[in-house]
Amino acid sequence: MVEDTAGTLAAHIRNLIKGVRPMRAVVLAGALVSLCAGPTWTQELRGQLSPSDVTTLTAEMGAAVEQVRVREGERFSRKQVLITFDCTINRMQLDEARAAQSAADKTLAVNKRLLELQIVGKLEMDISVAESEKARAKVAAMSAMVSKCAVTAPFDGRVIEQKVREQQYVKPGQALLDISR
Repeated sequence: MVEDTAGTLAAHIRNLIKGVRPMRAVVLAGALVSLCAGPTWTQELRGQLSPSDVTTLTAEMGAAVEQVRVREGERFSRKQVLITFDCTINRMQLDEARAAQSAADKTLAVNKRLLELQIVGKLEMDISVAESEKARAKVAAMSAMVSKCAVTAPFDGRVIEQKVREQQYVKPGQALLDISR
């Protein structure tokens, strides 16, 4: 008879907590059981608590993970670097693009002076302008790539799950960390 009453009570509790957030459901169910529990029976309740605001950070570029600066369960602050990638080649390409921009800017300056002296034509001047703009765009593109070499925290929070390890190669879009507020 007691088991039948316990089963009925459990069914009523389940119906009451349907649609309630997990944390509130556990508290509500616990309170109901403690109110109804007698010395002759006990009821086991199971629940799963999960954070309400979870985000998965993903890789924006393909590279080897150089360092994971946070571990599961650790707290972090907004804009803190969480993961860094090995971007040696990207940094070299940025240096190369800056050198090309410097050369294009110098050529442009010389051609401006030569145009004033009517030694070069407008076509050479237009080509110099285009080369300078092209070099500037290359520097901007490479700077954007290098800026992706560090994954920073979008908000204050905690690491839920670490999905990559150091020295592991990741592809664009691959999950790195699950984090929550």
